[in-house]
Amino acid sequence: MIKALQKTRLCVLSAFIGAILTACSTDPMVNGGDPFAPTIFKEGATTMPLNPPNQEKLQSFYVSRETIFKFSIDTSSILIGADGVTRYIVVITNPSGDQQAQYEGIRCDSYQWKLYASYESGVWRPNPLSAWKDIKLHAPNRYQAALAQGALCSFNSQETRLPAILRSLNPDKFTGGTQPSNSFGVIAN
Repeated sequence: MIKALQKTRLCVLSAFIGAILTACSTDPMVNGGDPFAPTIFKEGATTMPLNPPNQEKLQSFYVSRETIFKFSIDTSSILIGADGVTRYIVVITNPSGDQQAQYEGIRCDSYQWKLYASYESGVWRPNPLSAWKDIKLHAPNRYQAALAQGALCSFNSQETRLPAILRSLNPDKFTGGTQPSNSFGVIAN
């Protein structure tokens, strides 16, 4: 009886020690990993739009007083990706009324944008040189910055709620055309 009890204790103790060692092996401080190291970005698959921009769902947004173009986003095209990329169709109208549509994506964590395709002659044409580029803050046609600051991002995090994005795109509430400021209200240069 005593030997059976000692065997049981030994088995339980071995299982307990095994569980502790297993738990510790996943601890980054124990296995040598850096808990503050950035994660590697892995972009998900991007499916090109099937339809042209929906003219009834275009929402204009303010970019800057220096631009001569008008910018709109097709609100029916906004896709909030699990990979951290928000994809959308933007329509750019020049002063003579000609329009150009592009399918793009924005990453809030790195403050970058990517051109996936352009709408030409009734067809979406993929961009063969598609690459992530930094969003420019000080350019007249800084529409990616306006979208990121005003609707698609919450600081450096992706806005994951479509209703919040749509509310932010409301012309009465849109703040993307203003320059960012710090917590003291000082505008960044």
